[in-house]
Amino acid sequence: MSTPTVLFLCQHNAGRSQLGAALLEILAPDDYTITSAGTTPADTVNPAIAATIAELGLDITDRTPRAVTAQDLATADIVIAMKPGLDLPATPAGRFLEWSFPDPTDWTPENVRPLRDSVTARIQETLLTPSLAEGAPR
Repeated sequence: MSTPTVLFLCQHNAGRSQLGAALLEILAPDDYTITSAGTTPADTVNPAIAATIAELGLDITDRTPRAVTAQDLATADIVIAMKPGLDLPATPAGRFLEWSFPDPTDWTPENVRPLRDSVTARIQETLLTPSLAEGAPR
């Protein structure tokens, strides 16, 4: 049985989507295939996001933001938009969730920690709670 693919999306693939993907990697490394992308990718991952993920033991400083493709949306079992209303290149084929988290572009690690905790809680509620995760396509 293959693991479901989760695609985290945001505008720049530098902050929120990188945060979501990294947190799910930490929380459930063997339960999902995890990817992230953005509609207009930045050049680098947000340093404050990388710093707060490093506090949890995962280094994401070598990751490069990338653009979401129609293929990404066609193959992901679960697509999580970390910002509502993103202009996507295609309609997601799998389960589509829109979460609303603020853009941490100019934030410090101190400002990001509460965001990290909120995203962690949402992941735990949505993807790691058996009754909710069972509804996810496999």
